[in-house]
Amino acid sequence: MAGAMLRRWIEAGTADPARVFVVNRQDRDLPEGVRQGREFPEGPLPDAVMLGMKPQQIDEIAATHGTRFAGVPLLLSILAGVELASLADRFRAGAIVRAMPNLPVAIGKGVVGLAGTRSDAVDALMQPLGLVEWGDEAALDRLGVLAGCGPAFVYRFIDALASAGVSIGFGEEQALRLAVATVEGAGLLAARADAPPSVLADRVASPGGSTRKGLDVLDADDAIKALLRATLDASARRSAEMAAAARR
Repeated sequence: MAGAMLRRWIEAGTADPARVFVVNRQDRDLPEGVRQGREFPEGPLPDAVMLGMKPQQIDEIAATHGTRFAGVPLLLSILAGVELASLADRFRAGAIVRAMPNLPVAIGKGVVGLAGTRSDAVDALMQPLGLVEWGDEAALDRLGVLAGCGPAFVYRFIDALASAGVSIGFGEEQALRLAVATVEGAGLLAARADAPPSVLADRVASPGGSTRKGLDVLDADDAIKALLRATLDASARRSAEMAAAARR
């Protein structure tokens, strides 16, 4: 996710690759001009540091690198479940912001939830990534479940739609093309529409027509809503478990 954000920032001109240094355990494929290594380079503090490792590595990173960037003006964390208080316990920074991005930030169509110290600089940094929503940490955790995990659930739906297309006679490749294009177009239309998706669905469905018959299956006993409630509940429980582990 950190790599997707970095590439988008460079593509949008928000970040100068010559001023970016990535600390990692091994070299990775990074945008041209971005430097990388195992340790922070010598010299003055950077303008900002972003934490993009696995949440369970936070103590290791704090012990190994925390002193080097102590006092950095902005610490930005995309660590799922790691709360502002846990970050403040481990790192010293002028401002600490938690960000919860989702994968479409890579193309500027993502969702980024933010909590912490708001500033014009952070707003400007996040704007090229997509929709930006500020809130408290409870809202951020909920956003992470809905928008952060959501793309994976949408991909499962696309895969299921394509598989169903095969079952009615399409070849696999064509069914997948049709499913992807259908979801893409429907999503763009929903974003621009003057009505909620529930109304749009009814606009597509003529009384007694084929779309209505299909919707009858999805709507029976609120089946699709119940499935997604259970899906988000499972993700929310895991998010809470990770947050609890980071407090220890």
